[in-house]
Amino acid sequence: MLPLDDLLVLDFSTLLPGPLASLFLAEAGAEIIRIERPGGEDLRRFPPRFGETSAPFAALNRGKKSIEIDLKSSDSVELLRPLVERADILIEQFRPGVMERLGLGFEALHTINPRLIYCSISGYGQTGPRSQDAGHDINYQAIGGLLGQSLKRGEPPPLPPTLVADIGGGAMPAALNILLALRQRERTGRGCHLDIAMSDAMPTFTWYSLAQGQVTGNWPEGGEGLLTGGSPRYGLYATGDGWFLAVGALEQKFWEVFCEAISLDPALRDDGMNPEATRSAIAAIIASEPAPYWRSYLEPRDCCCTVVRSLEEALADPHLTARGQLDNQAEEPGGRRLVSTPLPLAPVFREHAPALLRVPSSGGDQELLQAEPDRGD
Repeated sequence: MLPLDDLLVLDFSTLLPGPLASLFLAEAGAEIIRIERPGGEDLRRFPPRFGETSAPFAALNRGKKSIEIDLKSSDSVELLRPLVERADILIEQFRPGVMERLGLGFEALHTINPRLIYCSISGYGQTGPRSQDAGHDINYQAIGGLLGQSLKRGEPPPLPPTLVADIGGGAMPAALNILLALRQRERTGRGCHLDIAMSDAMPTFTWYSLAQGQVTGNWPEGGEGLLTGGSPRYGLYATGDGWFLAVGALEQKFWEVFCEAISLDPALRDDGMNPEATRSAIAAIIASEPAPYWRSYLEPRDCCCTVVRSLEEALADPHLTARGQLDNQAEEPGGRRLVSTPLPLAPVFREHAPALLRVPSSGGDQELLQAEPDRGD
């Protein structure tokens, strides 16, 4: 028995935020029915190809079902009514106002099903002066002040490797708020409308600089914060073979072990005196040996130092395997398999044995539109 195995979710979303949120719910047992446009959603066409679909789509959508429907058609609401009547949760990711124009807005569907939890994910939210603006992850990070924390004026800008807004501002807040709404519905018997704006979460990731700036009046620029390059105790140092060592020796006990291990000049170990001098000395030491040396020499010393892994190396790490993060697989309609997107879901809330679940073929579950509505409570 899984915690959400009695719930039905209608997922109108596309690309990453909504599908990842519904994947969390699916892994915990919920039945997910994807509502896609005729021909399937855009992510099905993203490279690389994976049998009948695409690898990115397969990684996010295992264990779900799919129906295709033209939401602009005059009978779309009536076609979907039996599913809406049975549904517990609806996830949509259109620009604000689109679902209302289609006759599928919260108020209209709440009249049909007062218990429905309706989750809207958008870039800037359902209200506010930017609610109709288009954007992607990099835009939400930029306008929310998060991206600026990693940029130094006049220096080549790095491109963030993580879709923080899509995942940390969209998918995860959506899953969290849906679970809170389910708890609230247990008490009230009624659903609600969740307004999830990816940009809203960006200041959450600047929590340290936000606290510092308000109290001291010193708003750290990119590269100046404790965790964004302002301290030699926390940063990336180039190794002798052109790779990188990640140092996170913030606490004094770790800092002392690190300094002793690399034989840092005692005069530079008080990094508050001259941080740049300390950083330069550390950089010279780390650059004197290749990454494999620091991996074998520093990592066992418990001083929060780690050689950066490539993604391929990370997937081969025995710790990841031992944690079961690569156990679950997705199978596309043609039979090919890949590891499903690993989720930080506690084992007690998901399948205990490794599960192989199919990826829905485009419109492969159209018979669901003819299902009889549940006339229960």
